[in-house]
Amino acid sequence: MQEEIIKQLEGCDSFDCIFSLVKELVRKTIGRDRAGLMLGLQNLGGTQSSWLGAYYPLHSNLIVMNQFPLKRLSDTSPELVKPYVFSILLHEYLHSLGFIDESSVRKLTFDISKRILGLKHIATEMALDITKFLPKMKFQNIDCQIISRKFI
Repeated sequence: MQEEIIKQLEGCDSFDCIFSLVKELVRKTIGRDRAGLMLGLQNLGGTQSSWLGAYYPLHSNLIVMNQFPLKRLSDTSPELVKPYVFSILLHEYLHSLGFIDESSVRKLTFDISKRILGLKHIATEMALDITKFLPKMKFQNIDCQIISRKFI
């Protein structure tokens, strides 16, 4: 089953495809789901030692991903974009399902990733420690935009 899911992820060519996969896998692993979420893309503030991959405003219908790491990955390591998007969307989707505590969500993101993709998959490694994939990034603040169906 892991190999099939990995092939599905590799075959995705959009945020929507990865997000649909995330929602399906969460439903299968923990039996919870929710509809009506939109994805936004924005350059978010940060420092050299910390950054935010995405956020989910509580009780909203929006997940906002940080555009800067996506652009950086797209430019320098395009093979990491899909695992990154998967890991970030899984984490934020869990928040949207009512899991609020950050450390619990990080652990659950790792546990689900490990179960469905395997311990050695890049998305699972990112769920464990994303910083080794995107060290020391600088940020800007830019207006939010709703993203379309294709990657950057």
